[in-house]
Amino acid sequence: MRSTVSKRVLAAVPTLFGVIVVVFLAVHFIPGDPVTAALGDRATAEQVARTRSELGLDRPLLSQFVDYLGRLAHGDLGVSIQNRQSVMEQILTRLPSTATLALAGVVISVLIGVPLGILGATRRGRVADFITLIVSTVGVAAPSFWIALLLSGVFAVKMGWLPTIGGGEPGDIGSIVRALVLPAVALGLSGMALVARMTRSSMLDVLGEDYVRTARAKGAPERRVVYKHALRNAAIPIVTVVGLNFGHLLGGTIVMETVFARPGIGKLLLDAILGRDYPVVQGVTLVIAGSFILVNLLTDLTYSAFDPRLKAREAVH
Repeated sequence: MRSTVSKRVLAAVPTLFGVIVVVFLAVHFIPGDPVTAALGDRATAEQVARTRSELGLDRPLLSQFVDYLGRLAHGDLGVSIQNRQSVMEQILTRLPSTATLALAGVVISVLIGVPLGILGATRRGRVADFITLIVSTVGVAAPSFWIALLLSGVFAVKMGWLPTIGGGEPGDIGSIVRALVLPAVALGLSGMALVARMTRSSMLDVLGEDYVRTARAKGAPERRVVYKHALRNAAIPIVTVVGLNFGHLLGGTIVMETVFARPGIGKLLLDAILGRDYPVVQGVTLVIAGSFILVNLLTDLTYSAFDPRLKAREAVH
């Protein structure tokens, strides 16, 4: 297990470095001047030049990149151009809200998508299967912001059951949960479709295997055949999709936090892009990429829990 983790971590290093390079170059080629955006149009040329010098933006791009890598090596993500606050502190303040929303979206996508996929596979060619395909197709095609606006219009504006904006009152669990429901459901529904389709496809492959037919021939209850024999062996593709789905939903929090005005790193990233705040854009993107890599690592390690053959293969090597 330790060897597997080491190999996955080493393999992730080039990917993370590639993200750092691409994002650093991309933000510096965004049209507009970050110093002017921070100081305003009324700033004098002397103020702009002085601020640019203080931030090191007047140096060659390669020199800025080397300094940025040096700060990263010490865990320093820099200081925001807009408000001169630590980028790390801003991210850590907002990260719990985003992580909670992303995890809630993943849980909802699994709780809805897996049973829906199992239903479609066990009722193949019937009305339930047809409904599953329609729901999953609509879920894939419907934009997440449209789902968010629809849910907000029905359950917040018309019914008045849930709040339309905000993350709830700090310290008030009930208020925080109520504010989480709509964005989490909207996020989960956008990811549910992929989970449902993969579950259905994987289950159909497994249900046709000889050991499933043997279990049925021996008189095993259908529920046991489906959930113990079939689902366990069909779980690896499902786990893969759920892991990849987390990265997709983590990116989707940007839309949800914008629609519902939630104080998360997605909203922080969007505001930073609009304000040309280079350090914040780089820091938030790095955190999102690192989270995605970490989830993929955990997904790989989860495989052995569902397929003992993988564990035995790794033990041999």
